[in-house]
Amino acid sequence: ARARDALESWLERELACEVVDVVPAGSSQWATFATATCADGRRAFAKTSARDAEMFLGEAAGLRALRATNAFVVPEVYGVGAAPEGARGWRSAIAMEYLNFGGRGDQGEFGNALATMHAATPSHEEARNGKFGFERNNTIGETPQPNQWTESWLEFWRDKRLMHMIRLARDPTLTQLAEKVVDKRLADMFSACGEIKPSLLHGDLWSGNIGTVGRKPSVFDPAVYYGHHEADFGMSWCAGFTPAFYEAYHAKIPKAPGFEERAKMYKLYHYLNHYVMFGGGYQRECLSILKELA
Repeated sequence: ARARDALESWLERELACEVVDVVPAGSSQWATFATATCADGRRAFAKTSARDAEMFLGEAAGLRALRATNAFVVPEVYGVGAAPEGARGWRSAIAMEYLNFGGRGDQGEFGNALATMHAATPSHEEARNGKFGFERNNTIGETPQPNQWTESWLEFWRDKRLMHMIRLARDPTLTQLAEKVVDKRLADMFSACGEIKPSLLHGDLWSGNIGTVGRKPSVFDPAVYYGHHEADFGMSWCAGFTPAFYEAYHAKIPKAPGFEERAKMYKLYHYLNHYVMFGGGYQRECLSILKELA
């Protein structure tokens, strides 16, 4: 009861309302979920974690940036931060608007919304000035994702994404192959598509983070940063995008030369992350892609 009381008092402070009900709503590997109801009828979705507030602060900043593009229905963040003194079993929390998520919805509409988001004028000045990164570091799954603002996409992708993940994987064979790809292939892969401008990316676009609200496309649980728009297809092996999705997307943002090869590299980042988090068979996928690219 004490843990729930601490969460209730935290929610009341962040939502500025009297909380009349908090109901458990499941958990993931690194967070516990609940829904809260206020006396005024408002509902919130809350997540708590035994980790410090960094993960949720990154998520909150990402959700706010996604909302600013007006491309998708995105939950409004009500509050985020460290647990109050006396909280037991959790050290940080985030509370956001409770949304009734429906199924996948129209794939063409989703493709159109994603292209709208990628083409939107960045809400961050650094990205408007051509830099890649984000206002703070965040996480992809539970893996730290560094987002320091960087002048060139090649440099950002090499240092903050691909080789960052390779270092975390601690696998000599993968390291050797990745270094070869970076030295011999990366510059050509990026120059093939012309100038790369910073687009706001969801960063973890798979079927579990996609839905609809009132039949409108919706996204949540992001790992946001500004990067090459094609990088948002990196989780497509887990997303179930249909031809209608790609058709609508590419009607707004045409497919650039070298798309297929870069798509393999953008998937590699996420396969590496799965290898870092879960080990096992993902090493084979990483090895296979690196050999193709090298």
